[in-house]
Amino acid sequence: MMQQREIVEKAKKAIETLNPGIPFNIMEVCGSHTMAISKFGLRQVLPKNIRLISGPGCPVCVTAQNEIDAVIELSNKNIVIATFGDLIRVPGNKSSLQKERAKGKEVRVFYSPLDALKYAEENPQKEVVFIGIGFETTVPTVALTIKEAKERKIKNYSVYSLHKTMPEALRALLVGGSNVQGFLLPGHVSAITGSRIYEFLPREFGVGGVISGFEAEDILMSIVMLLKNYKNPTIEIQYKRVVKEEGNIEAQKIIEEVFEPCDSTWRGLGEIKGSGLKIRDKYKDFDAALKFDIKPVGDEIEIKGCRCGDVLKGRIYPNECPLFGRVCTPDNPVGPCMVSSEGSCAAFYKYGA
Repeated sequence: MMQQREIVEKAKKAIETLNPGIPFNIMEVCGSHTMAISKFGLRQVLPKNIRLISGPGCPVCVTAQNEIDAVIELSNKNIVIATFGDLIRVPGNKSSLQKERAKGKEVRVFYSPLDALKYAEENPQKEVVFIGIGFETTVPTVALTIKEAKERKIKNYSVYSLHKTMPEALRALLVGGSNVQGFLLPGHVSAITGSRIYEFLPREFGVGGVISGFEAEDILMSIVMLLKNYKNPTIEIQYKRVVKEEGNIEAQKIIEEVFEPCDSTWRGLGEIKGSGLKIRDKYKDFDAALKFDIKPVGDEIEIKGCRCGDVLKGRIYPNECPLFGRVCTPDNPVGPCMVSSEGSCAAFYKYGA
């Protein structure tokens, strides 16, 4: 405990010494970082010109409303919807999976896609569709279920892939005009991908990044690393106890075997070219989008007063949304950033601004 405290104090002093004296915005793009930053009160210990802002790091939060609508429509076809817990409360344009489950639709929460596959195998009379959301962290396990379903001839299991990948979203943020001077890059995602996928950030945009762990000392040391190199930005790994430059090669192989890049719509950011993953033709029998002709239609209808889109872009803090803490709370979430346990609004509400 004393050693941790000493590390934190040392990092705080280093930040004060390295303070560039100009507005310096650091965006984290990982829901776990968002929660950790609020939990440890790290915004309060930094100089006022160094700001930590949240980006599109929560997969539940960036899932588009019309995609939620498509899943809800799917639940009307006597199909078992298998999903992670947070997703069932995310609002579409007219309803949510939680509301549909209350009406009697079969919506089941699983902690792992492997459990969903097991359920499908044990209930061959039921069509089971796993809703695949998340970044590169969760994709390998979903890919494994598809591969196993094919090998074991489990024909009543399929996946509706709403997976998203991080690099193109970061590019879209910067191309669209951003006030970000550095990124805290996601540790869990990078354990799979490695660090090389981010090398375009300093090369094309002059913005550096550090792959960070999740303890207070990890995040503070990552901020120190960003400040040291702000004039010559680069990509570095602070979280070396988990992340390697080359990433997890075996996980990358199974992703590559089962999925291929596609365009994807992000809530708050719109369509981003090449930022999604679709199931390859080799495994098309397990692609729920093809199997059940799922086609998200219509435009997203912004919830009146909700500024989740601006929160996801890092333009405002959650407590600057007019609904925050008044109409929108964890017990009565209006937007997805309050729904998810990793959402920026949920973090601000739980731990304070």
